[in-house]
Amino acid sequence: MSSQNDGDGDGDVLVVQDPKVGRARRWGVVFYNDDYTTKWFVVEVLQRFFRMDETTATNFMMSVHRKGKGAAAFYTRDVAETKAAAVMDYARELGMPLLVTAEPEEPDDDP
Repeated sequence: MSSQNDGDGDGDVLVVQDPKVGRARRWGVVFYNDDYTTKWFVVEVLQRFFRMDETTATNFMMSVHRKGKGAAAFYTRDVAETKAAAVMDYARELGMPLLVTAEPEEPDDDP
């Protein structure tokens, strides 16, 4: 913090400037393409865990299929890690090898 006061006692006001507080780093819940997880399952997961409508989920799934990976949503680190773990647990319960991780946001990521 910095302050300004000319010290002459003329009733000056002490001005305190707070340092700039940056925005907390966002974390993405990143889906990876694989050759075994079905497309319908990925769409269902996106609808169930990320509240995407069918069209949005299908478009995102196809983007991941083409690009190899993609962030479904961005959260604080704790929330992203919890979401990724929940999706992974659900996929394992149903025998799907889907890989989902929580990763720090990259400057060119789109939510």
